[in-house]
Amino acid sequence: MKKEQYTQYSFLLDRTARRVKQYAQSSFSEKAFDITIDQWSVLKVLYNEDPMTHKELAEKTGKDQPTLTRIVDIIIKKELVERVGHPEDRRCLLVQLTTKGQKKVKELSPEIAQIRMKAWENLSEEDFKNFTKILNTIYDNLTV
Repeated sequence: MKKEQYTQYSFLLDRTARRVKQYAQSSFSEKAFDITIDQWSVLKVLYNEDPMTHKELAEKTGKDQPTLTRIVDIIIKKELVERVGHPEDRRCLLVQLTTKGQKKVKELSPEIAQIRMKAWENLSEEDFKNFTKILNTIYDNLTV
């Protein structure tokens, strides 16, 4: 396969990822969810595995530390998460959902799942298997 074809695949992957995020964000705005896609990803991870250190949360969400800190600061102001002391390490803080944050995730989850399903329309089970295999292979190829 020629080098140009690989470049085209990278372009398609980037373009598609951007479109998925843009579609979701415009749907969030249209429905007045009052959170962004990035804020949602943090809330959802915490909902499933709360509490976490900033480092753990950054790894799980795929965000760098400064970006994650900005997101956490914003959703703290919205009273959806809070920082609490680590039970074993006084120098470390954990991030956890507040009751309001838990309620927000429960409330929005069905609607967000519906928004995300739009991207998967017209794909078969076989498509999903192949797609998952390809994406995992690309990811593993780039793991340092």
